[in-house]
Amino acid sequence: MKQISGIDTPVKGGMAVLKPFDIRAHSPDGYIFTRWLATLPLWTPLLILAVIGVYPSIVSAQSGFSIDDAFGALWRWMPFLLVSGFLFNVLISFWTLVIGTCAGTALGLGQISTFGPLRAFSWFITQLFRNSPWLVILFIVLLALPFEFTIFGQTIRVPDWMKGVFGLSLPVMANISEVVRGAVQSVPTAQWEAAESLAFSRRQILWQIILPQCFKRMLPPWMNWYAILTMATPLCSLLGIEEIITLSRQAMEAEDNHPELLVPFYGFALLLFFVYCYPIARLTMRLERKYAVKL
Repeated sequence: MKQISGIDTPVKGGMAVLKPFDIRAHSPDGYIFTRWLATLPLWTPLLILAVIGVYPSIVSAQSGFSIDDAFGALWRWMPFLLVSGFLFNVLISFWTLVIGTCAGTALGLGQISTFGPLRAFSWFITQLFRNSPWLVILFIVLLALPFEFTIFGQTIRVPDWMKGVFGLSLPVMANISEVVRGAVQSVPTAQWEAAESLAFSRRQILWQIILPQCFKRMLPPWMNWYAILTMATPLCSLLGIEEIITLSRQAMEAEDNHPELLVPFYGFALLLFFVYCYPIARLTMRLERKYAVKL
């Protein structure tokens, strides 16, 4: 039987692998916090909970504005925040998705074009807006676009929410462009070759054979981007657009801006976005499993 060096036989080398264990040596106690916690009396957790529970009540009593008053204020403002605020966020996300989808589809098809300058231009625009912060794009659009146009003597005003829609459309357009390009390139090249052997033109192959197959592949990521876009619409509040976050802030100021209003009002906005976006996310995952390409 082969001997194990260091166990069955002495170590051949001059350097020991492990130093001998010295029980008298001092070593740090890895359970020092656990031991300290175990020595605390049993009434300590009750004292901590009492302090946490009583302190907000004392602060509320000093300010004269309780949590019940905060929820009462939210109840009064709730219809206004829902109709004039959150539905406006949904409207912004809808028009942004429409513009972003149309422009992104054209840009995605441009990325697979056989015309070199068009392909390079489409790639550059896609990468530019896909890798830029959404908030920076919003600020640039808000400051760069004029607030009114004059055409044939008629002055047409451009409201801020339209600038917000246009600003959010740019990054959505870039990401939809990548979705379209990826879906087209995921179709096996054998279908292109088979269609060309049947004398189909490139346009006929694209519109009659490839794109109909790409629709179900593009649907899950397209819905995913809609959910992300909807959750990004509160960025418009930084530009002064009157959506739910802006109106919530104005409502709290109308209620004397008590700190107790922050959690109910922003929690209500959080709940609305969750209730709206969570079913979209679940449906997206379901469609992704359904239309997954099985290799």
